[in-house]
Amino acid sequence: MGPEYDNIVPVKQQADEVPPPLPPRRLRKPRPTSLPLYNNSSLEPPSAPPSLPPPVPPRREFDLPVFPYVLYLIFNLSLSLSFPFCVSSVDKLEGLTRLKANVNVVSLNVGKLVDTSQDSGMETFQRPVICGKCSAALSCLSSLQKNVWRCEFCGYENSVDESLAALCIGQRAGVRSDDLYLPRQSEDDYQNLEDTLVVFCVDTSGSMSVTTEVPSSNGSVTYVSRLEGMQDALYRALFTIKQRSPHRRVALVTFNDEVVIYGDGTSAPITLRDWALVDYDHIWEKGVTYHIPHCIAETYNHLIQRVKELREHGATCLGPAALASVAMASRYPGSKVILCTDGKANIGLGEMEEAPSLTPSAFTPYFYTQLALDAVQKGVIISVMTFEGTDCRLADIGKLADATGGRVNIVSIGTVAREIQSVSEDNVLATGVKATLLASHGVYFPYEDENNHKLVREIGNVTKGLEITFQFAVKPDFMEFFLQKGTLPFQMQLSFKTRDQHRITRIITEQRPATTCSRIFAGRLNMAVLDVHCAQLCASLTMEGKVQEAQRQLKAQQDLMQQVSKWRPIQKEESIYGNWMETMTTICEDITTESQLTLSDEAAKVVYQMKRASSVRNNNNSSNTVNVQKKTTKKKKAVMEAV
Repeated sequence: MGPEYDNIVPVKQQADEVPPPLPPRRLRKPRPTSLPLYNNSSLEPPSAPPSLPPPVPPRREFDLPVFPYVLYLIFNLSLSLSFPFCVSSVDKLEGLTRLKANVNVVSLNVGKLVDTSQDSGMETFQRPVICGKCSAALSCLSSLQKNVWRCEFCGYENSVDESLAALCIGQRAGVRSDDLYLPRQSEDDYQNLEDTLVVFCVDTSGSMSVTTEVPSSNGSVTYVSRLEGMQDALYRALFTIKQRSPHRRVALVTFNDEVVIYGDGTSAPITLRDWALVDYDHIWEKGVTYHIPHCIAETYNHLIQRVKELREHGATCLGPAALASVAMASRYPGSKVILCTDGKANIGLGEMEEAPSLTPSAFTPYFYTQLALDAVQKGVIISVMTFEGTDCRLADIGKLADATGGRVNIVSIGTVAREIQSVSEDNVLATGVKATLLASHGVYFPYEDENNHKLVREIGNVTKGLEITFQFAVKPDFMEFFLQKGTLPFQMQLSFKTRDQHRITRIITEQRPATTCSRIFAGRLNMAVLDVHCAQLCASLTMEGKVQEAQRQLKAQQDLMQQVSKWRPIQKEESIYGNWMETMTTICEDITTESQLTLSDEAAKVVYQMKRASSVRNNNNSSNTVNVQKKTTKKKKAVMEAV
């Protein structure tokens, strides 16, 4: 079981009812009389006679026990480029019902923050002044006394050069600063934006000969095989890349019971078979040393001919082909691999048929985890596509896309061309992205680091629209201290490489007010931030096998949404988030590890998409999720398959 949160949201009163005074709480320890009250008189509870306590109102069915001193930090900003930190704004109301959802959530729109082309007017510096203990950066919230900076996050005293401190703090007085740090660059660090590679890694095994009925324009029916559909998709993708990015490099790799590296189609292909399919280092060396000197403007006709000659036969050595493709792309940071298959890997590295996983992730082959780490380190994005109606163990191979920032999807003959073209056009905005979130000592991060006020998350590759969320909480021993302070500092440090290989650090520092749970008004919670976080968190828990905890979080979020609906109408986008919760709830209900059930490909696709959920306003990616939800609700058990 995860941490419990003492969240209180209002219960709507009837029009003719008079709200009772706030009743005394049964606390495990008395509230210290020294704690300051919120200075807004309009938020104070009504006074009661000092001698007699007010009557205790009847509890509703969903009331839960009261816990003392739960602190909340008020984040009033909305999702945008200028204001990437978002949590809920709150006020004081009476008639409160306790829920378990944690509303302390920070949302970071990484896709916008790493796009520095929109920040040309920002002041830039060469390097930040860093705390020697917690690595926080000197900011607008810092104060210096006799060239000594006492860190506002950990209390460590740092000696700071006066001129350097003045340069870093400058004129940025206030409660918020947003700074870019660009170290001096040499000409050798620069990389041409077009100097990246797209690798199409295509399944040509015997099962790709399976045909599907496709209606023609004249009303007749034709039968198209999966390979024919894939060939048509590749023709279109290659033509689009040639038209829009003629200087881009493009390569082709195919796999059945052997791997064939065609490269850009101008050289003799390399074939890997037999023992070579189980030698990781050998495959990597063959891929990374394969030279691709020409751009698609020069190789287009060669690639078209190679695609036209493809024939289906043999088994599925998916793992070795993915490894060779990543190795080829690793020479050019920001490159992408588009993996298309219709069956489980059954030969070579990453073979799955002999040892099926009993849970979504507990026994995932080590090979795919290692390959994903290598791809992230080299700045390569992998997208995975499978055909509908097949069993490819997407829960396992989808890890390649999940870790590297790629897409996971299931396509049909009719949609494969559109999906491949869309994925091939995704531009990598930054690579090697790392986010560090610092808060005051006494704050911790549930499900990530419950012993530290500093959280580091390796994000890796970033494309447009990526949002990540964090939730935080306060240790009980620090409640009184934080309430006395009234505000707390937060700092986000984002380090990354841009597409032209410039190393940049972006540091955003903010000061936020603090309040107790009794002052939270559910009607003004930023549900977009909370719902996106719940989708991401529950999807991660599900893939980790922590299904019961995911169900608990989903129930808490749905209860919160129900209470919010009593105070204001549910917006259209919030109903979409509600569909997300129903989808995840259905999937979690159908997972029974004792019965040795595993995620079907359809369910795995949904879970991976939820892990990368983003606000509807910032990224219109909800249509697939809603359609899957409706389909899943009508036929719940179909989403799972017994091993």
